[in-house]
Amino acid sequence: MDEFADRWSGDLREFLDELLRFDTTDGQEAPAMVWLRERFAEFGFETYEWTADAAALAEHPSFPDDPAEIEVEDRPSVAGVVEFGDPDAGPTLVLNGHVDVVPATRSAWSSDPFEPEWDDHRVTARGAADMKGGLVSCVFAARHLAELAGGADGPALDGRVVVEGVAGEEEGGIGAAAAAMDNPYPFDRDAAIIGEPTELGVVTAVEGSVMKRLRIEGRSAHAATRWRGESVLPHFEDIRHAFEELEAEREARVDHPLYDDYPVKWPVCVGTVRAGNWASAVPDELVAEVRIGVAPGETVASVEAEFQERLDEVVAESEWLSEHPPTFERFSIQFEPASVDPVDPVVGAVRAAAEAAGLDAEPYGGTFGADSRHYQHAGIPTVLFGPGSIDQAHFPDESIDVREVETAAGVIADAAARFCGR
Repeated sequence: MDEFADRWSGDLREFLDELLRFDTTDGQEAPAMVWLRERFAEFGFETYEWTADAAALAEHPSFPDDPAEIEVEDRPSVAGVVEFGDPDAGPTLVLNGHVDVVPATRSAWSSDPFEPEWDDHRVTARGAADMKGGLVSCVFAARHLAELAGGADGPALDGRVVVEGVAGEEEGGIGAAAAAMDNPYPFDRDAAIIGEPTELGVVTAVEGSVMKRLRIEGRSAHAATRWRGESVLPHFEDIRHAFEELEAEREARVDHPLYDDYPVKWPVCVGTVRAGNWASAVPDELVAEVRIGVAPGETVASVEAEFQERLDEVVAESEWLSEHPPTFERFSIQFEPASVDPVDPVVGAVRAAAEAAGLDAEPYGGTFGADSRHYQHAGIPTVLFGPGSIDQAHFPDESIDVREVETAAGVIADAAARFCGR
């Protein structure tokens, strides 16, 4: 790792600083993608670009059914490819990172989210941890490996390394899903490493989730005669308590060895509640948005059915709800869980490289969703490994220690060498 830092530290920091200056929220990835593809070309990588098709994504279970709700226009994804030895005789390894970031409320930050603030080795900016830092690790892993393989004493490799910068991960994985569904390359892909913030740990499973919108109908009345109305609030509380009970049942019933240490493995979160329209009127309508966790090995549809069944039980016990049944429908994007066999060669390569760097290489499960599910669904074994912490993701004053970015790059380069070694 010292060898890597001595060679690349200055270039890596400059690259990260420039990438962090692009505001890539809300479908604004295009300028950063142009810049990234130009950098790939400067590095001697063969470049590729693709844009997702909304109609095709609408057929995918992660996305809304209406193509008009999926923003793909002017949202390219790009890749740079490095070939080694006889590329067709060896495997192809994808190193993936997303360029898009979640919005940043300027008033919640101590500095401009898109003007990186450096404090020695730590940089603060939106996307530092989630996940421009991880993408930069992937880029410099490929650069490092290309330079080593080109030297007289370099490793003997056959195959390819593909570095992807994808769009729209925060909106369901637009770029990655498109790449998984319709291969943008003239060669097959054998495995992938995604540089999500795993604190330099090896993540072999990610949790899924389903987003549901609950609508309850009541009857309005003047507050002075509220007994003439039917408030939605008690009915909502009955449903919420029923969902809490089901969450507890699932915690006890649904098990996975990589998630035993989490206090809540498959959480249910009522994220928004909107009820009523006037303080002096009985609230006659309620809309709540709920995020439900899905364990690796489950499907979104099966968990969705469990919660619908529990809702139906609450409805059956209420005369009002039976006559005015609530709706409980999907909205936004869905995340299927994903896991990779811990004995797969790409997992072995990452674990061996992590151990060689003195890191804890015992696999664990992530409670977040990731683009790995798209590649896993396409039959491409995928593992997560990257710098930074998920605790920094989506937070004000998001930051990362650039030394972790350097360490991750060195480990990923070593893993790629092990995976593509003759």
